[in-house]
Amino acid sequence: MDDGLADLLHRVVMLLGEATRKRAEGHDGLTYSQLRLLGTLEEIQPTTQHRLAQALSVSDPAVSRALRPLEADGLVRIETDPDHARRRLVMLTDTGRAAFHDTGRPLYDELREGLLAAGFPYERYLADTARLAEILASD
Repeated sequence: MDDGLADLLHRVVMLLGEATRKRAEGHDGLTYSQLRLLGTLEEIQPTTQHRLAQALSVSDPAVSRALRPLEADGLVRIETDPDHARRRLVMLTDTGRAAFHDTGRPLYDELREGLLAAGFPYERYLADTARLAEILASD
């Protein structure tokens, strides 16, 4: 991938992330990061904390810290993996799924609609971002 495109994608991701973060803060008391975690978890659950950290591109300790308040609020459930006693499986609860769909999903849809209305090639952006993630993961 050409350095100019990689730089552009990075800047777009940063700008979109910051705008979405500001828009999401305070909705139902959930932060952008928590909504992102719940949305990611919905896509890959049940999953290990390690796999969730990889999907979010954060450290394992960061996911562990992020999960504590979500578990305390009943949004996620964490259980010991029956196949591996040292591994913890993370799942959304019905309350967590509802919180994501009530707050996170509408923000995602609003962002997508706004970008499409502005003529931003959203589907191409998603495809390019997925491709970039594949390239980075293969290194």
